[in-house]
Amino acid sequence: MQKQCPECGAKIVGRIDKKFCSDSCRNAHNNSINKDSRNLIRNTNNRLRKNYRILEALNPEQKTKTSRARLIEKGFDFNYITSIYTTKAGTVYYFVYDQGYLPLENDYYALVKREL
Repeated sequence: MQKQCPECGAKIVGRIDKKFCSDSCRNAHNNSINKDSRNLIRNTNNRLRKNYRILEALNPEQKTKTSRARLIEKGFDFNYITSIYTTKAGTVYYFVYDQGYLPLENDYYALVKREL
């Protein structure tokens, strides 16, 4: 009894527990199964990565101040963060990994880097 590759239909030669005829068929099959969820994850990670790079570039001294307009001009998306930190005084910091920002008055933000 010959087994057939579920991706391309070719005859499978080799070990009896082998499921695909080649690595490329195995990869293609698994990629097609995981495609929908991976696109969402990939897009979210790309957005977080871009936000991180922007905060890192604007905050070389570990603590600085910038305007909302400058963040938006660079392509920052305020919808993508990794965590929120609230101090005992009630001040709310938004973080993208270890780079964070604190909303101030007049559309300004304090940029900070959290020490890990």
